[in-house]
Amino acid sequence: MLWCALYLPDLALQVFTRGRSDSPPLAVLGPRPRQRVVAVDAAAMARGVATGHSRAGALALAPDLCLIERDLRQELATLTDIASWAGCFTPSVSLDPPDTLLLEIQASLRLFGGLAPLCDAIRAGLDELGFTAQLAVAPTPLAARWLARGAAGSLLQTPAGLPDALDPLPLGLLAHENTVGADSLELLAGIGARCMADVRRLPRSGLARRQAGAVITLLDRAYGVLPDPRPWFVPPEHYSSRLPLPAPSDQTDILLFGLRRLLAGLSGWLDARQAGLERFTLILEFERIGSIHRGHEPESRIEIVLGALSRDMARFQLLTREHLSRKALPAPVEALRLEADAPRPMAPPRTDFFDVQASEDNDPGLLLATLRARLGNAAVHCLAPHPDHRPEQAWRQTDPQASALQPGPARQAAALPNAPRPLWLLPEPRPIARPAPENILAGPERIESGWWDGSDGEISRDYFVASRQDHTLVWVFRESRPPHGWFLHGYFS
Repeated sequence: MLWCALYLPDLALQVFTRGRSDSPPLAVLGPRPRQRVVAVDAAAMARGVATGHSRAGALALAPDLCLIERDLRQELATLTDIASWAGCFTPSVSLDPPDTLLLEIQASLRLFGGLAPLCDAIRAGLDELGFTAQLAVAPTPLAARWLARGAAGSLLQTPAGLPDALDPLPLGLLAHENTVGADSLELLAGIGARCMADVRRLPRSGLARRQAGAVITLLDRAYGVLPDPRPWFVPPEHYSSRLPLPAPSDQTDILLFGLRRLLAGLSGWLDARQAGLERFTLILEFERIGSIHRGHEPESRIEIVLGALSRDMARFQLLTREHLSRKALPAPVEALRLEADAPRPMAPPRTDFFDVQASEDNDPGLLLATLRARLGNAAVHCLAPHPDHRPEQAWRQTDPQASALQPGPARQAAALPNAPRPLWLLPEPRPIARPAPENILAGPERIESGWWDGSDGEISRDYFVASRQDHTLVWVFRESRPPHGWFLHGYFS
């Protein structure tokens, strides 16, 4: 087995900073009552703010500093989101809270062309998500985690290299293990142990007598002497991801920047399933004034209809931009949330050897979805034939998305009459003078129907195809009931 560890040392900070492109200096505060700075961004660090400063001390150094309380629940949710995304590289993912993710990548090397290309792809994907992580690869999960913390960038593929790679690591790495107590670390420091090699040289029986048996077990797991089974992460069937913004905003570009982070995670979730979506939901959480929302709903849900089964993130971004550009926001947005369910299996895209862009340039579903996002659902319809002999009742407006999703038999068009029908039908028949006999080209066609709708819907007409003086072809009829008036009803193309 080969393990890749992703260590996120600034996860407490990155859960807030990944949703912004530019904002004032930011610092994250620890728990109350003694709120101390636990993480700072580069802008705050440049002002002199550092971890351990009090709230008042940090504001004294940077009056415009943005202070946010640490959110442990959001950090765990974010680590889970990254695990869902990592399924596009390997199905074997294990959470190692609070800030590490373990990927078993042995079976993925050939797919990605080797270890180095795979690691490059993981780093690039994390960058799209808005995270920076320290990465390391080793034959055991614990060794990979220690190397990610103490020797980031190490790519160790064989167990024979474990001693040379782990021996120089500092003993302080054991402080992050729940099974090692502070008394054990004090004991090792007191006898002069400074690195893993120093501990390995000590008598194992002596360490066991001094209640340091947990250290021996950890070393055996890291060096591959003992097995180190890990629980596998099971990605959720329903995708939900939340991105808090560092500062509330009503600017579309800022919201779209944060949305790209969420869509990158959704992309990995879909790639891991080889699946696509027909729609997803974007939720805008609005800023609270005190503890309430003043005169508006706490959130707004926008359903993004894609027009076809897809997992193309460019398509997702385009349609979301159209929806956001025409939506009036009642208040600044403080968080974005993305929800999707019912993914359907999706075959890999088919390509043509001579024209690989053919399928991309002819996508009526994307055009239809874009029009509906820009103009609104009520402004875009499809026309479908309806089995009725009356011309005014022979068609219906249909929902484009519902029509596209109906099974084959239900989508079959109604049988059209054999007689000619104009492309342009007037909303109401227009009275005209009786055409000259030589201008009548075809007809009559008797249409007598609609008696079940009463006198308003019943018709009795004789239809003709006629030519006018400007040589246009028109569709005219004569009432077969007195006073036998003539009417213009449509134009042929």
